[in-house]
Amino acid sequence: MGSLYQSGGRCFVRQVFSGLPSMLQRRYSLDISARLLRTEGFIDGRWVSAASTFPVLDPATGEEVAKVSDCGTREAQDAVSAAYKAFHPWKNHTAKERSILLRKWFDLITQHKEDLAKLITAECGKPMKESLGEIAYSAAFVEWFSEEARRVYGDIVAPPAKDRKILILKQPVGVATIITPWNFPSAMITRKVGAALAVGCTVVVKPAEDTPLSALALAELSVQAGIPPGVINVVPCSREKTPAVGEVLCTDPLVAKISFTGSTATGKILLKHAAGTVKRVSMELGGHAPFIVFDSADVDKAVAGAMASKFRNSGQTCVCSNRFLVQSGIHDSFVEKLGKAMDVELRVGHGSEPTTTQGPLINVRAAEKVESQIADAVSQGAAIVRGGKRLKGSFMQPTLLSKVTTDMLCMREETFGPLVPVVKFNTEQEALDIANASQVGLAGYFYSRDIGQIWRVAEQMEVGMVGVNEGMISSPEAPFGGVKQSGLGREGSKYGVDEYLDIKYICFGGLAS
Repeated sequence: MGSLYQSGGRCFVRQVFSGLPSMLQRRYSLDISARLLRTEGFIDGRWVSAASTFPVLDPATGEEVAKVSDCGTREAQDAVSAAYKAFHPWKNHTAKERSILLRKWFDLITQHKEDLAKLITAECGKPMKESLGEIAYSAAFVEWFSEEARRVYGDIVAPPAKDRKILILKQPVGVATIITPWNFPSAMITRKVGAALAVGCTVVVKPAEDTPLSALALAELSVQAGIPPGVINVVPCSREKTPAVGEVLCTDPLVAKISFTGSTATGKILLKHAAGTVKRVSMELGGHAPFIVFDSADVDKAVAGAMASKFRNSGQTCVCSNRFLVQSGIHDSFVEKLGKAMDVELRVGHGSEPTTTQGPLINVRAAEKVESQIADAVSQGAAIVRGGKRLKGSFMQPTLLSKVTTDMLCMREETFGPLVPVVKFNTEQEALDIANASQVGLAGYFYSRDIGQIWRVAEQMEVGMVGVNEGMISSPEAPFGGVKQSGLGREGSKYGVDEYLDIKYICFGGLAS
């Protein structure tokens, strides 16, 4: 059972856990500042109630954390109008003024990192250590773009004639629709919104229905930072209303730009919506990352990289390694050492427990998908080296499979769970053929100490990001994005601001003496 009450300006949600594991059989309190537990939509600087609400559930227990306003098409249209009204004065702020406000937002996010992390753990299920890491990552994007705001440069180009000058300006595109996923409910917002606000755009954020609380808390801190009304708007809604709300946000003629992170299938739908009014789009879509370990690799470092890449957020990241390809000479050693590392380092439990490293999957459907991939692989001859079992609710045992073949389901579709399928290969070209045999290409990883091989493989992998002897590659300073059906455009880095800018050419003539 769950209950919510306030005391001394802080909000508490208490739940009694039962089932697996035994550590969950205790009373748990979500103790955060009451000002940060927002449950209404945020439009034009005001908190707005909708006609109905939808529940936000703790994925570890299924218990209700909060009821949130279920915004519909009317609220979505109001949010777009508010953003459009705010766009013209916001773009006329100087870059320095926008930079200062973003820096204040960064400072507040950092100041409230504990409460923001608790919200992520409550609605997303991440272990608290990872949630704190996400808040640091989230804040880093705001800090980065607060600095990039003052570095949006144009050009002066040598003209073909003496009587003119050629000037190139960069200007904000306008209102941006921001549609974000549940697996990084804070960082995926700041990575997009930070860039948009830095260059003078305004935004309407549609957070995932599973994790709206983080988005609303960020909106509250933006108010405290002094960001003007209408610059940031948040429209939470239920799964049932998402298609209609998404259509409004992607077809309204006042919207100039769409930025989406999510599945490839949903991205294709949004692209169709955007086509009607030829909107600018950024799409960070599905991944199915290969993780290649060559005979020349340092096996211990490869195992450490695999642990970091695969089991972060219980395998629920778009850049998680999904397809493990290990060369025959070190295959057995790698599998043995990886199994031992899993035994030592992984602990399943509620994210609030300090010893937990593996929280729940986001919902039962996600657990069923992993379970089906394991069953499919085993039915075709794969061997379970570790784990393999579905636990209570949406919990899964971290699972290691050997004797995996490329025609198994886990090698053909993204997992989004704690499953490590290992394929043995013989030659470099064989590994590349397997790695590139996918319609998506977001991230890829490989381990090798052969310099020539490193250059060959890094250049030939058909992905947008490559980790060479490294399993953690995301950084605000680096461009994030993929190729093939993994999306369009880049986020983060100096290139991230370009997604929210139009280029204007000015020919200044009549200058002949």
